[in-house]
Amino acid sequence: MNKTDEKLLDEILGNNVHDADAYNIRKNGEGIERKVNPYIDIVPKEDGSGLDIYVKENTLFGIVHIPVIITESGLTDIVYNDFHIGKNANVIIIAGCGIHNDLHQDSRHDGIHRFYLEEGSKVKYVEKHYGEGKGNGKKVLNPITEITMKKGSYMTMDSVQIKGVDNTIRKTNATLYEDTTLVINEKILTNKDQFAKTDFKISLEKDNASTHITSRSVATNSSYQEFNSNIIGNTKSYAHVECDAIIKDSASVKAVPEIYANHVDANLIHEAAIGKIAGEQLTKLMSLGLTEKEAENSIIHGFLK
Repeated sequence: MNKTDEKLLDEILGNNVHDADAYNIRKNGEGIERKVNPYIDIVPKEDGSGLDIYVKENTLFGIVHIPVIITESGLTDIVYNDFHIGKNANVIIIAGCGIHNDLHQDSRHDGIHRFYLEEGSKVKYVEKHYGEGKGNGKKVLNPITEITMKKGSYMTMDSVQIKGVDNTIRKTNATLYEDTTLVINEKILTNKDQFAKTDFKISLEKDNASTHITSRSVATNSSYQEFNSNIIGNTKSYAHVECDAIIKDSASVKAVPEIYANHVDANLIHEAAIGKIAGEQLTKLMSLGLTEKEAENSIIHGFLK
């Protein structure tokens, strides 16, 4: 790896990839480094399209890194990663993609991640997306996350689009069974003429399945964001969806909530708020000596933190 590769990894991981218990680094469509241990195995698919990651039952506090970096202009990379989480295992998985594009063709990564959580397992999943480069070629990221949660399992998902992504369509589909909990925190920043669309479809299939989704976004310049949520309560279940957005300049944000209660004890809530930065917030920070631009950046940083 060169310095550009290392910078991309630092942006999307925030720590040293080699410190993880197990990891796989994918660069420009190919695996370049891999590490496994007796509790976590990473197996390339026979057709070369991705990986199967196996976490053995009762594994405690395992850490897995599955980053993707792209530095080749004009490349379209599609990968299918399946995560098999054993009964009562507890694991942290950090993924995401960084694209560096200095030329004029679009670079694109579609990451399809499928999670299968066995009974009593716990997963913290973090994915970060980042783009950079001086060229006119777009940085395109289209993550798809599919989740199946068996009885008593628990999962948190932190999805962050840091900056520099020109186009993204982000899809999350989940099926929750008895006594399961799925918590999702999404943060997206767009500027210039960037486009970001998010689609959530969560099906609560068995008693006491629950989900809490929080989306915070900032759209500036002439960028556009769209948030769609489709929550289906088929039994005694609970869901709370929050969509909060700040818009600046000529940006626009659209929020489309859909909730379907197919059971008398399905308790489903959706809240959405879209607006500009409050004037009193700016005034307060500017009274402390910040310029208007510095005050705006401080508010945006705090909102997305």
